[in-house]
Amino acid sequence: MTSGLVGRTAVITGAGRGIGAAISLGLARAGADVILVARTAAQLAQSADAISARTGSGVRTVVADLGDDGERERALDEILALGPVDILVNNAATVEPLGPTATVGAQQLRQALEINVIAPIIVGSRLAQGMAGRGWGRIVNVSSSVVAHPALMIGGNPYTTTKAALEGHTRNLAAELDGTGVTVNVYRPGGVDTAMQEWIRNQDPTRVGPGLHDRFVSRYETGGLISPEESADALLEHLLGADGARTGAIWDLRETIAG
Repeated sequence: MTSGLVGRTAVITGAGRGIGAAISLGLARAGADVILVARTAAQLAQSADAISARTGSGVRTVVADLGDDGERERALDEILALGPVDILVNNAATVEPLGPTATVGAQQLRQALEINVIAPIIVGSRLAQGMAGRGWGRIVNVSSSVVAHPALMIGGNPYTTTKAALEGHTRNLAAELDGTGVTVNVYRPGGVDTAMQEWIRNQDPTRVGPGLHDRFVSRYETGGLISPEESADALLEHLLGADGARTGAIWDLRETIAG
């Protein structure tokens, strides 16, 4: 990995495990100072220790549930108190609630919207102000290939819907910030072997829907998943290359592999 991000500071949400932890490590290897954000202190500490051990660099952490208004504002104040932020990867997300759409309650929908849509909008727009003022910034919102194929996730309507909303926001914000030096792009990470995938596989099929459950189990058993590190490397290739200077794009790992 190059040292192309030396002197830059990157914030990664959902950085305690999986793709978020792998992206954080990749950014640190590229020279960035990283600030990890997640709601579980133990996972954050483990991720930070692993990055420090493998890169020799210091890592800062912020523990917060970004789906909560008060915690989100406190986290943003804490992040900004650490200094200017140049890169934001909005990775934190929830796949819940799962099951037939008619069984999903309004409060469950609101929570999914808070985590998957409202938090990335608030965090991104707040940090983008400083980026625009300095004339350089990179925001990446982690989405899902399911947005292009929503019928593949029957039983996951809230997840599909919120990720589609996140992509709409991303492209609109990219247009709003065009010309400021701040780029805003979507990353669809592909099928990744994460704790979220494992959690779905371990659920009662009657709870999440047998079709959705069978699809996740089959993809795992047939070797259809990639590692978090492989997905993170693909994102960093976009971010560190010419694509990083473009805005309003959808970087889809599945299309990259197919191409």
